[in-house]
Amino acid sequence: MTPLSRVLEALLFASDKPMSPAECVKHLKGAMEAAPENGDAVALAKCRPDEVASALGELASVYEAEQRGFRLIESGAGWKVVTAPDAAPWVRQLFPENRPSRLSPSALETLAIVAYRQPITRADLEAVRGVNVDGVMQTLLERGVIRIAGRADVPGRPLLYGTTEFFLEHFALRSLDELPNCAELRRVELPVAARPEDQPVLPLDQAPGSHGTEAVSPSEAVLVEEAI
Repeated sequence: MTPLSRVLEALLFASDKPMSPAECVKHLKGAMEAAPENGDAVALAKCRPDEVASALGELASVYEAEQRGFRLIESGAGWKVVTAPDAAPWVRQLFPENRPSRLSPSALETLAIVAYRQPITRADLEAVRGVNVDGVMQTLLERGVIRIAGRADVPGRPLLYGTTEFFLEHFALRSLDELPNCAELRRVELPVAARPEDQPVLPLDQAPGSHGTEAVSPSEAVLVEEAI
């Protein structure tokens, strides 16, 4: 194992979050600045991000070939040391109180739509699924796998949703392009919610729920304003 590989192994083992090659280089240079008399630190500080990425890839291959009890994986957030999947029954005994709660089928379906079609509005999600997604969206937001990604440039400016870095890390994806059948599924035509400009504008006395020309209550006015 090269000096660079040994240092990278130690950094990732000690880190509580994924690290990118650029972050590793930052720490290598920081070690040289802290100990300029250390010849190894000075030599490793010259490493470039591409060299670090190559060394990490080789380290991951070594772990895999030797069938270690841990793995080195790369996600969108960076590289991280994780336990081997086949060791899960034993590792789980260390944390009996932290049993992960699984997402429901409806939550997974909604998450898949967000992942493949982001950024997407809540209304478009409901058009695809055919049901209200308020509760499911709240769960996904709380679990940190989706986020608010902005607002759509349409009347009403509805919120747009997309996946997070934690989503990539959790599913061991380096980018969204690694989603299964990504290119094909992104081309599939899906239903979309009706836009305000697509709906006919009716006179007030013909609007659904209206009663001739009687006054509209303040609460009704708020609802109408939010709708448009």
